[in-house]
Amino acid sequence: MADPSLSQTKTLTPEEEPRAGSAASGAGISRRRLLGTAGATGLVLGAAGGAVGYASAPSGATPLTSVGATKLPFHVKHQPGITDPLQSRGHLLAFDLAPGAGRKEAAALLRRWSDTARRLMAGEFDTAGDSDVARDAGPSSLTLTFGFGHSFFARTGLEKQRPAALDPLPAFSSDRLDRARSDGDLWVQIGADDALVAFHALRAVQKDAGAAARVRWQMNGFNRSPGATARPMTTRNLMGQVDGTRNPRPEEPDFDERIFVPEQGEPSWMANGSYVVVRRIRMLLDDWEKLSPREQEGVIGRRKADGAPLSGGDETTEMDLEKTDAQGNLVVPVNAHARITRPDQNGGAAMLRRPFSYHDGIDADGTPDAGLLFVCWQADPLRGFVPVQRKLDRGDALTPFIRHETSGLFAVPGGAAEGEYVGQALLEG
Repeated sequence: MADPSLSQTKTLTPEEEPRAGSAASGAGISRRRLLGTAGATGLVLGAAGGAVGYASAPSGATPLTSVGATKLPFHVKHQPGITDPLQSRGHLLAFDLAPGAGRKEAAALLRRWSDTARRLMAGEFDTAGDSDVARDAGPSSLTLTFGFGHSFFARTGLEKQRPAALDPLPAFSSDRLDRARSDGDLWVQIGADDALVAFHALRAVQKDAGAAARVRWQMNGFNRSPGATARPMTTRNLMGQVDGTRNPRPEEPDFDERIFVPEQGEPSWMANGSYVVVRRIRMLLDDWEKLSPREQEGVIGRRKADGAPLSGGDETTEMDLEKTDAQGNLVVPVNAHARITRPDQNGGAAMLRRPFSYHDGIDADGTPDAGLLFVCWQADPLRGFVPVQRKLDRGDALTPFIRHETSGLFAVPGGAAEGEYVGQALLEG
């Protein structure tokens, strides 16, 4: 990934994994479970080039009969869908405000979206106008997350409130961007552990937009389903690599500082919020699969079987960047993706990766249109995503096997308090 790194995540023991229907199905998930699934290291596949950190792994392996009961709260300090365990189904979409729509219409839309998110995340249905798509299911770890793009502020007369951190990302040599499927005034992320629940939320968000906004682009993704493996473990991406091992973890003392805007930060309406970089990264799988497993491991810098560094140990063992073989060659190649994307190789730059895989069919020439919907979170993209992507641009061994095809950067404000809607401090401030 001309991006940050294949994620990997800490593996929990059976005793550490919370029982289905306990904390995970009430007001939220237990801190122990969160820490076990949010941390990681891995391919920063997707970011405009790369980013330090790896993707969060899907929620723990629980009996399938309990998956639908898991409920996550909407009214939280940070919006849902950032530090929550990565779900098995996802939709990313951007909207542009309709001609003539401005601040008033945007405020009404965010109020509608927030009410819909609160209701659906709680497993409630509107019997009057609901499509019944997900009526038989519980909330299934549903989350909805909302953000604002650079263009939103000019269209609503709020240019003075636009954060400097939302300035357009620089161009990268690996970019092959389709501008029609990039950026947007508004961004929505939907995640759930049931495909129908996720689609139901997608349809509700689209209907709520009404005449105020229209869809600019939409992308659909997936990850391993809860219960698909014998024990909780880090997920794999479509290259077959363990993806998510070195993500920053919430228990780390500087986690909030690196991922979230402080309460006294600027602008004030972004307090407890974060900035998200979204990239659609196509994996050139036909070329990748021509490599032997050993060659693939050299590109990444980790063993394919278990995600352990080539320098030895298991998945969570610290990588020894100086270790050499009998011939004096570095065991972890100098251009290996996992080496380049490490925070200690990028001045501490780090981001929380929370991606989805995607597969959008087969091109006319037989090439699969598949890869990673890269989603990474940071307090400031100029200190997170950008420096890592720039370094990847200068010599990542993964670059010949991926292509960045879309890009977006969005300001995601903090969570809405009871009785409020997402973005209210901006739109009514």
